Order: sequence, then structure tokens, then C-alpha cells
Amino acid sequence: MLLGSSFASPFTQLHLSPGPNAGSTARPAAGLVLRIEAAKQLTGRVVTTKANKTVGVEVARLKQHPKYHRREKIKKKYQAHDPNNQFKVGDFVELVRSRPISKTKHFLAVPVPPRDTRRKAQLLPPLESQSGDDSAAAEETAAA
Repeated sequence: MLLGSSFASPFTQLHLSPGPNAGSTARPAAGLVLRIEAAKQLTGRVVTTKANKTVGVEVARLKQHPKYHRREKIKKKYQAHDPNNQFKVGDFVELVRSRPISKTKHFLAVPVPPRDTRRKAQLLPPLESQSGDDSAAAEETAAA
């Protein structure tokens, strides 16, 4: 049985399956085992493209130190499948879990769309005072 959860991400699925001791004489609620499967998606930077159809991706994450409680950056390198050899060193990619392709490759590299680098002022609509000045200036240039 598949359940949804409000606290889990949209990629998380909760599965209820009968446990190994669930027999016909056991109560139905006692034989259910809760198993959580989350889709593992990582984002990182390509660091090597030397192998054919394979890219090395470095994924950085923050982890809290157990004693000092300070967050430190942990880097791990994954091998990902790049079927078209389209990625170059420095590209940002998303790693999507797939079937095992080789001994070390369990991810598929997917391009990440570039971030929108426009300034906040360009995203907001112009102020009324600014739009009034622009329209008055436009009328003056049209009249001349």
C-alpha cells in the first residue's frame, strides 16, 4: 500500500508491506512494516571527464561537527553516467539515482538549468513616480 505524507518531500514515498512474520492468524496491523524510500538527488560540479561516457562529480554538503557543533563542508566524489559526453569540467549537474551501470556508477548526470542572475530591481515593477517621469519624457521626445 502506498501512502503520502505531508512532512515528506514530493519524492518520498511511504510503503506499507506485510512483514516476514505476517501470517493468516496474525492481526493485520501487527504484520505491517513501515519502509521509507526517498529519492536520492544530489547536485554537484563536474571535476573530471577523462573517461568515456563518465563524469566525476564533486558534491559538497554541510555536516555538523559532533563535539564542537560547527558546520563543516564535506565533499564527496561520485561517478555518473554521461551518455553523450556533453559535460565539461566546471559544469553544474544533478545526479539522479539509476540502476547500477558499472561497479562505481549508480547515478545519471542531468544538466541543471542556469540560475537567473537578474537584479532584484529588474524583477520588481517600476514605481509610479518613475513610470510617470518616463512617460512625460517620452511625450516630450515625441512632440519634438
